[in-house]
Amino acid sequence: MRNPKDFFRPLAAGAPQPVTEIPFRPSRMIHFFDPSNPKMAAKVPEIAQKVDIILGNLEDAVKAENKEAARNGLVEIARNTDFGETQLWTRINSLDSPWVLDDLITLVTEVGDKLDVIMVPKVEGAEDIQYVDRLVAQLEARAGVKRPILLHAILETARGVTNIEEICAASPRMQGLSLGPADLAANRRMKTTRVGGGHPGYLVRQDPVGGEIDSDRTSYQQDLWHYTIARMVDACAANGIFAFYGPFGDIKDTVACEDQFRNAFLLGCVGAWSLHPVQIEIAKKVFSPDPADVAHALHVIEEMGDGTGAVMIDGKMEDDASVKQCHVMVDLAKQLSARDADVAEMYRAVGLDI
Repeated sequence: MRNPKDFFRPLAAGAPQPVTEIPFRPSRMIHFFDPSNPKMAAKVPEIAQKVDIILGNLEDAVKAENKEAARNGLVEIARNTDFGETQLWTRINSLDSPWVLDDLITLVTEVGDKLDVIMVPKVEGAEDIQYVDRLVAQLEARAGVKRPILLHAILETARGVTNIEEICAASPRMQGLSLGPADLAANRRMKTTRVGGGHPGYLVRQDPVGGEIDSDRTSYQQDLWHYTIARMVDACAANGIFAFYGPFGDIKDTVACEDQFRNAFLLGCVGAWSLHPVQIEIAKKVFSPDPADVAHALHVIEEMGDGTGAVMIDGKMEDDASVKQCHVMVDLAKQLSARDADVAEMYRAVGLDI
């Protein structure tokens, strides 16, 4: 077992010092693009100005014959694009694929200074993260990268969910987790072909009235992913990293997409994947606290004074736990305001001092 004193020492001579804390950066949407697609690649400078995270995808959505083109395309884009405050991520190929080693060698050594996070698919245990951790450190040392590149794991198998806590704690590089609903559904043998979102057959029904089972009984659709997201949020929070909802595949159903994103936001996720430009604005809206909620939080903080005791505010009991909840809301609003002028104006209108 690795000694805790060694946990924050570089895994390779000459690699940068590991971070001791993962700082929060606005991460409302991780916007995916295919670097092998010339039309998508041409839009990257424009899209990068609208999103918190832009991700060059090398994995499942890229055909086998385009893997090398995607990798080289991402290098070219990284070298020639000023991303400003927008984070640049990549999703590498799975660790059992023939492409992943070249993904890591090429990206870390050629554009490691521009790359913020490497997303690792189908992570099943701490050993997967530790393998990438050591290899990235060696490549950082070779290339003279000055700051450590962080890692992000996708939960796509039952084993990964079972080992979620050890995955989160596997490395100082761990930035967060994302839900990978399609692969996870297949691995669990779930009977759905949807990519994210709910399912109309997953429901509870009101008890029969008077024993008449065929009577009109209200039913309520449930969330297939509630358990997994809640486990993700707890494991991430316990380890000082961040949870993300993954893809919502029905691009046209913007209403259901907003609902699913909001469920994840309320549970504690900091963002979600966007697969199409229409989902960028949905994520921006949902993962930015409602101005009315920010106004209420400011009111409670002001009324509570030093934050101790319990008081009645607008007919509701508020205490020190309430103040902690309110500070979460206000702190997020301030952090997003520093990133986004439109959001800052929205919160300034309800009294936030920015």
